[in-house]
Formats: sequence, structure tokens, C-alpha cells
Amino acid sequence: MFFMNIYFYTLGCRVNQYETDAVREMFQSGGHTIVNDSSIADVCIVNTCTVTGEADRKSRQSLRKMARANDDTIVVAMGCAAEMAEGLVDADIVVDRKDRNKVRELVENYIGAKSHKLEHSRPVVTNHDDYHDFGTVISPEGSRAFMKIEDGCDNFCSYCIIPFARGRVASRNEASIIAEAQDLASKGFKEIIVSGIEICSYGKDRGEDINSLLRVIKQISLIGGIERIRLGSLEPSCISDEFAFELSKIEGVCPHFHLSLQSGCDTVLKRMNRKYSTYDYLNVVNRLRNYYPTMQLTTDIICGFPEETEEEFKETLEFVAKAGFNKIHVFPYSIRKGTVAATKNQVPKDIAKNRVNKLINWSTEAEISYANKFIGKKAKVLIESEKIDDNGNKYYLGYNEEYVRCAIYTDDSYSIGSIVEVDVLSQEQALLHCKF
Repeated sequence: MFFMNIYFYTLGCRVNQYETDAVREMFQSGGHTIVNDSSIADVCIVNTCTVTGEADRKSRQSLRKMARANDDTIVVAMGCAAEMAEGLVDADIVVDRKDRNKVRELVENYIGAKSHKLEHSRPVVTNHDDYHDFGTVISPEGSRAFMKIEDGCDNFCSYCIIPFARGRVASRNEASIIAEAQDLASKGFKEIIVSGIEICSYGKDRGEDINSLLRVIKQISLIGGIERIRLGSLEPSCISDEFAFELSKIEGVCPHFHLSLQSGCDTVLKRMNRKYSTYDYLNVVNRLRNYYPTMQLTTDIICGFPEETEEEFKETLEFVAKAGFNKIHVFPYSIRKGTVAATKNQVPKDIAKNRVNKLINWSTEAEISYANKFIGKKAKVLIESEKIDDNGNKYYLGYNEEYVRCAIYTDDSYSIGSIVEVDVLSQEQALLHCKF
């Protein structure tokens, strides 16, 4: 058998990173070597993203770069941009979403048969796909573990291409989820990040409701060794009073919630085909704060959505202050061909960029203000890496339960992945400075 050097390059979200880690393990288990230099690779695998036009551009650029670096290198495109694009001329193999758990087999067969380019045509979204299970996936970072429980989305927001790239909601088998969590715990992982494209829809394809997500979180919390459970992005329309109450009773759930917003203006939300109003959203925030008073609240907002007026953007600015976000991930609107929003009147790019900058500035101040609240208090920090500063002093970096970054200066030695309690002394640009 021919053993190969495999190079990976990943763009996009946590789910993409999880799938890259899974494919990496496939090749390692087959005796192949993972390399960090594309110039010595026999196979370059690019896990692409198409959530924005910029992500799509970077995906194509990466494929082109890999193809031109070495004529003998086999270039593989997987992920959302690969799923949506026809005729990716720089890729030898284009992997369909249904074949993401067969990438090694496709590559080995391609080499064995000396095949011509393997491609697919653009998918059509119909019924729910089956969930394609990778089994246990071990994160190479060695501290926190991402765990995918769901794929796809049924929301069809007017700006979003992901339901076409990922398909409809497909939920993972509960037994497989728990088996992976047990494996991760046995390997020393103390924090699990429950991830997916739309985790609030977990079980929907089986006719189940949000209680199925609660049930999975509860089962994970009962596994010995798992001390933290962090949830991926949540849809506000799913967070009822009952859900918030039941979630608060599960030990280990981190007080850090990313609630998707996209706009703080009701007329824009309606054009986006979002399933809630700002009134509904604020009720969800208040529900969660009732049970998690110190929680960090983060969100995503799109600026310059088609036909967005200055008054509508002003409403968004007023709403983010009312909701009290601690950090906002801000994006300019990006045209995605095939979506409803792409056919509407577009906001000039310079206006959208100006709005992005205003929100980023607001977010930066909010992040620092939130970090100040921890000064003089104790924090439990999951250590993720060991560093040396410019003066030769050793320190550790990690995150507290609310997902605020912490730097701990000490001469003592601690293991990556351990959780320690420290005193917070100060903060600098939202980085907490701590001591034992």
C-alpha cells in the first residue's frame, strides 16, 4: 500500500474544524502521515466555507494555491464551498456531503485507479439527509473537545446558503453522542463544546422537540470527568421558560450563551426571514439571566443587509445596548447567489463597512467592561496553553466558565487541560491577569 503525506487547511466554523479532525484521524489510522507543510504533501485537503463571499473567495484561493504549488499533489475539496460549486478546476477530488466520512477511501481509490477528476453537480435540498457519523473525534488541541451532534438547517433565512450546502437537519444517534463523550472523558478532556449547524433543532428530523437536546446535555453531564459543557450557537425562538429552567438544573453547563440575532430591528428581521422579534429575543435574554446572572452573552450581527436604512441600523445599535451583549461578531452582508436576499436592493459597501466599524467599536468597549466585572474575584480556568512573555516569564492561557480569556503567571507547572482556581487581579484589553 502507498502511504502518503497529508496536509489539511480548514476554513470556517467549529463544525468544519470537527470534520477536519475526523478526516485527519481517518488518514492516521490508515498509516498515512499528517504534515504541516503543503510543499511536501502528497495530498492537500482543503475544508472549504461559503457562508460569506469572502469565505468562498478564500476557499477557491486556497485550492488554487495548493494546485499550483506542486503538480504532483492531489488536491481535495470538501466542505460547504465544495458542496455548492460546480467545476472547481483546481481540485482533483470534490467531496459531497454524504461522502465526508469516506474521504480517505475516495483518495486511496483515486490513486489506485489513477482516475480522472472526481466532481459532483450542485445539490438540491429535498428531505432530511441521514446523519453521517464520524464516531469519536479527538481534538488535537488537547484541552477542550468539540462534539458535533447535528448537521444541516431548516430555517432558510433569506441571506443564507447553508441549508443548500449542508442540507436539512440531520440528528446524530444519542448512543453515539454519549459513547464519544465517554471516550473523550477517558482521554482527559474536561470540557465538551456541543456543536452543530443548528443544535436547537436536534431531534427535529425524528419528530422530537427541544427536550431531546436537554436530554443529551443531561446525559453528558453525568459522565465522570466531564466538568464543563459549553453550548454552541442557540436559536432564540427555541429558548422557552421551561428550557432555561431545566438547563439551569444541569450541573456543569457554562454560563456563556451565543444567541443568534443578525439584526436588532424588527423590519430587517422580517426581511431576513428570522423567526422572532426583538421583543421575543429580549425575553429570552432575561430568562437566561434569571438563572445565569453572570453569564456572558454573545451574538452575530449582519450590517448592510439589503435595503437596511440608517434608521433601521440605529434601531440595531439601540437594541444591542438594551440586550447588554458582552461581545458581538460583526459581519458585512455578503451576497450569496441563490438566496432571496441576493435579488434585493443592495446597501453600498462603504455604508455597510461604516456600520460594521461602529458595531465593532461598541463590542470592544462592551467586552472590556464585562472583563472588569471579574477583577477581585476568583475564577476557574481551563488551561489551554503554556507561553513565555517577552521578559522570559512563564504563564498559562485559558478560559474561565464565562469564556473570558485568562493569563496566569506562575513558576509552578500545570497540565494542559487541567482546571485551576485563581484570583483575578486586573484586565488588559479583556484579558484577565490572574494568580494562584
